[in-house]
Order: sequence, then C-alpha cells, then structure tokens
Amino acid sequence: MVARRTVVLVDDLRSFVDGRSAQVARTSAAGVALLDRYRGGRLDELWLDHDLGGDDTIWPVIEVLEQAAFAERPFDIGVIKVHSANPCGAAKIAQVLRHWGYHVHVAPGSWDVGYLEHPP
Repeated sequence: MVARRTVVLVDDLRSFVDGRSAQVARTSAAGVALLDRYRGGRLDELWLDHDLGGDDTIWPVIEVLEQAAFAERPFDIGVIKVHSANPCGAAKIAQVLRHWGYHVHVAPGSWDVGYLEHPP
C-alpha cells in the first residue's frame, strides 16, 4: 500500500504542471484555512508563492506558521518549498521560517509549477 502524500500549494495563478494531487489555495485567507485543516496532522509539502495578486501576499500564512512555532506547537511539515519569482520576498520567507525550525527549500522558477492555461 502506497501512502498518499499531503501537499498544499498557495499560489494565485500557478498549479503543478504534472497534475499531482494537491490542495490549492489562491489567496492568503484560503491558505490559512487550509493550514488550519492540517493543525495536529502531517503535511508532506507546503509550496508558497510570495505575491498572491493585488495587495495580497503570503505573510498571513507565514504568521500562522510563526505563531504555532512560538507556542512550541509547530506544524508538522516535511518541507516548505518557496517557489516565488520575487527573490527578496522568497529570501525573507526562508529566513523567517528557518528561524522557527521549519525545513525550507527556495526554488524560484521551479519547473514543478506553471501557468496551465494562460500566463498573466
């Protein structure tokens, strides 16, 4: 029996190009709601984009992760992959989350995510 991997992608426009199974949040509010569903459970991969359209960014999601770690109840996440094309934003995300003990991999321009229909 193969265990199903739990993957969450927070990105306003992109999806996984290989069609892998994932829960997708298009806004920070939806990202926070998805994280709440995994509180106390295991999340194998969390993929984060920095800029989520308009004035929305990933920071509300980051704050939830920070608060959990500060309360000594961090989320159980195998790896957080920051795939943002915003290099300064990606670096800040990685710095903050690594400070709290999360395993972070910065993957700007990752071939795993892309625009499936039309680029912006």
